[in-house]
Amino acid sequence: MPSPLPPSPPASPASPSSATPAAPLAALRRLEWRVRHAVETSLGGGYRSAFRGRGMEFDQVVKYAYGDDVRDIDWNVTARLGEPYRKKFIEEREVTVLIVFEDTPSLQFGSGDTTRREALLELAGLLLLLASVNRDRVGLAHLRPSGPELTPPVHGRGPIHHLAARLFAAPAPPLTPPSTSSSPLNFQLSALSALTPRHTIVVWLSDHPARPVPEGWAAFARRHTVLGLRVDDPWDRAYPEHLGELSAYDPLSGRLVSLGRGHAERVAHARWREARDASFASWFPDPFSRHVIGTDENRLEALVRFFRRRESKS
Repeated sequence: MPSPLPPSPPASPASPSSATPAAPLAALRRLEWRVRHAVETSLGGGYRSAFRGRGMEFDQVVKYAYGDDVRDIDWNVTARLGEPYRKKFIEEREVTVLIVFEDTPSLQFGSGDTTRREALLELAGLLLLLASVNRDRVGLAHLRPSGPELTPPVHGRGPIHHLAARLFAAPAPPLTPPSTSSSPLNFQLSALSALTPRHTIVVWLSDHPARPVPEGWAAFARRHTVLGLRVDDPWDRAYPEHLGELSAYDPLSGRLVSLGRGHAERVAHARWREARDASFASWFPDPFSRHVIGTDENRLEALVRFFRRRESKS
């Protein structure tokens, strides 16, 4: 959807040595209290079991015994030896999580009190803090139109909080048309793979517009466990019934567009929504690996639902 919000005044990026602004730190403290309360009550072990999945290191091939998981059967060895064999795995001592935050001008749209970007930042903060509470290693890939900022996985409350505070303090990208139409993944998949070890949990946060799956994505998804979280405004889900004539600035095309209540506008919105949903599913084919969260929803409760869905799958 095009954004009716005017461009924000330019903000100068903070230097690495400057102090983190008080507002992001206060927001993080509020999120941390909610996360710790959720871990003790509604979340429990849901985060860890849902994120770990089958992300374990291969150890050796052993004979299959009654009660073993049939998904671990090595069919090549079984066919060669004439009796069932399975792959034996050892659990990693800790989970490595990579948060990919795709920061685009389209995130600055918001028909209500919360923009897509604000909701997505809260989701990123919740995930970073959950990783901290669960003693996981966590890295951050902040993808911006001006170029990515990649931070290798860190461990411990202090480094992870610094990572989250830096993301919260980063200015939003300017509301100008992108200089290129290429997806950042076309250029950054190899860098993302080099950033983290095999079996990393990669959580891709974005509004996930309709776009083709880039080359290399299939190999990237085989190397890691990839999860997609999409944030939706209420206007994304349904064309607003109360909308009158409105001119809005579209940051993706760099022009004003007219929105009305006519049949053509509703048909165009329905087609846009279908294309966006189909694209999201093509990037994350497993329905348990993708989740849509509204800007009008409680983000922590939505994450809990996502974790429980993944936990019920395993």
